[in-house]
Amino acid sequence: MKLHFSRNPNPRLAVAVAKYLGADIEFHFAAPRDPSRAGDYLHLNPNLLLPILEVSPRPIWETDAVACFLSRQVGSQFWRTDADEPEMIRWISWGKDNFVKACDTVHWERGTKLRYGLGPYDAAAVAEGLERFHTAAQLLEAELANRTWLVGDAVSYADFRMGTFLPFNDIARLPIKDYPAVSRWYRRMEAIEAWRDPFAGTTAPELPPVPS
Repeated sequence: MKLHFSRNPNPRLAVAVAKYLGADIEFHFAAPRDPSRAGDYLHLNPNLLLPILEVSPRPIWETDAVACFLSRQVGSQFWRTDADEPEMIRWISWGKDNFVKACDTVHWERGTKLRYGLGPYDAAAVAEGLERFHTAAQLLEAELANRTWLVGDAVSYADFRMGTFLPFNDIARLPIKDYPAVSRWYRRMEAIEAWRDPFAGTTAPELPPVPS
């Protein structure tokens, strides 16, 4: 199996999952949006987005699908397949439409747009993203006040998905510290080596710097 990835948030998540699961994978840094390279990836993902898991009988794209496949491949309950599966999927779904989306909105303006020269900074979008972040973080704070992980007693893909953009918080500057339970949860995430440094042992170049 080959996992085509970059250092951006969703590909990073896929690499972290693969490393956490100890999957037998070749990691290949990729740039499918480079016009000179697009033809190399179009047959793998018509969207030309990463990550892409190159596996028989057909490639798998979209991070959640890659995580599901790899967890099943190694026989792990990281992607729950028992009675906790609906709870896990609930958090994945809610997170992507709420907490993760809010983090993405702010990171896009403060990080990605500036990093890649994709347009001017939109202060109104940041304000809206921060408002949505606080609304979602308040719910997470209440949920995590008396539990260690989002689902059951062990880390699951729901935790990884919820934290998608938090490794980039040096740029996004989201006020995580305003929420003690969320902060404790994320410190537990950072104690997981595969999450903290998923690119160890790969040859992935660093992301372009964000202009000051």
